[in-house]
Amino acid sequence: MSKTYIPVALRRQVYERAKGCCEYCLIPDVATFAPHEIDHIIAEKHGGRTEAENLALSCTLCNKHKGSDLASVDPQTGEIVPLYHPRQNRWHEHFRLSGAEFIPLTSIGRVTIRLLQLNRKDRVEERQLLLQAGMIEGFSSGDNLLG
Repeated sequence: MSKTYIPVALRRQVYERAKGCCEYCLIPDVATFAPHEIDHIIAEKHGGRTEAENLALSCTLCNKHKGSDLASVDPQTGEIVPLYHPRQNRWHEHFRLSGAEFIPLTSIGRVTIRLLQLNRKDRVEERQLLLQAGMIEGFSSGDNLLG
C-alpha cells in the first residue's frame, strides 16, 4: 500500500484512463464490493514514483497478490520474468480471453496470471458472469481498451 498521498485529480486520471476496470484482471469497479485501488506499478520501495505513468487501477485482489513484486519465476522455464506493466506492455500481446479464462501468450502473461491468481476458479466464475452481463467488453476480441 502506498505511503504517499495521491491527489484526487491524479486518482481520477488513473480511474478514467482504465475506464473503471482493473488493469490486470479486467473486473469493473462497479462490480466489486471493495473499491478499486491505485497501484504503484513499480512500488515506492523500489523507487517507483507517484506519477500517472507508474500508476494503475487495480482491484483489491490483484493489488494484494501483486504487492510490491516486479517479477516472478516463469513456471515453464524457471527464469525470472517481469510482471505485466500496464503502461509499458500492451494487454493483447500478453493475454487473451478464452471464455472467461486468461490464456498467456508470453512469459510475462504466464507469470502475471500465476502470481495474481487470475485463473483461480472463483475469479473465472465472476468474470464469466460479468462477460454474460456485458460488463466486460472488447477484450474477447483482443482489443486493448486500456491503452
